[in-house]
Amino acid sequence: MPWDPELVTTAIVHIKERDEILAGVIDAVGPFQLKLDRNRFQMLVWSILSQQISGKAARSIRKRLLELIAPNRVTADRLAALSVDELRSAGVSPQKAKYIHDLAAKVADGTVKLSRVGTMSDGQVITELVQVKGIGVWTAQMFLMFSLGRPDVFPHDDFGIRSALKNLYGLSDLPNREKSQTLAAPWRPYATIASWYCWRSLDLNRK
Repeated sequence: MPWDPELVTTAIVHIKERDEILAGVIDAVGPFQLKLDRNRFQMLVWSILSQQISGKAARSIRKRLLELIAPNRVTADRLAALSVDELRSAGVSPQKAKYIHDLAAKVADGTVKLSRVGTMSDGQVITELVQVKGIGVWTAQMFLMFSLGRPDVFPHDDFGIRSALKNLYGLSDLPNREKSQTLAAPWRPYATIASWYCWRSLDLNRK
């Protein structure tokens, strides 16, 4: 399911009216194109695998893991059946293998109710997910944004977001949580859309 076009249009108008700097980014980047991953369990597995490594390395591990379990899909039952050594053969670190096993176990036994998170508030979803080893607030926020499509999530601790804020607003250093929240306040209740444009602004700087 894609983003609601009406919501996105309203969000863009709102942000551009309240933040001249981000308005310029929006004009430079173009249409909002955050893609949603509705496979909730897989999204969390990919998030765990991506922690503290490059995007290229994470993509390589995802590919090898998919090849390992083919033709099966990424499910709690399938990954729970893999040993730590089997996961390591796909490039998964021992620590992340434990995290994936913990996620699979908690989803399988109902501790983490992925089938119900769509009806929960953002805060409730975060509380639900951080029960899993290796899933903190940042990972839960990425899930809210990239899987559930929640429109008002601001990952204030994200390095990319903080870097973008520093560049865009001419700060002398990376902003702390308080400063980041202050800069993001005009974007509410569409902080997810604004955050996506912050990430894309970093791509503009590389051109």
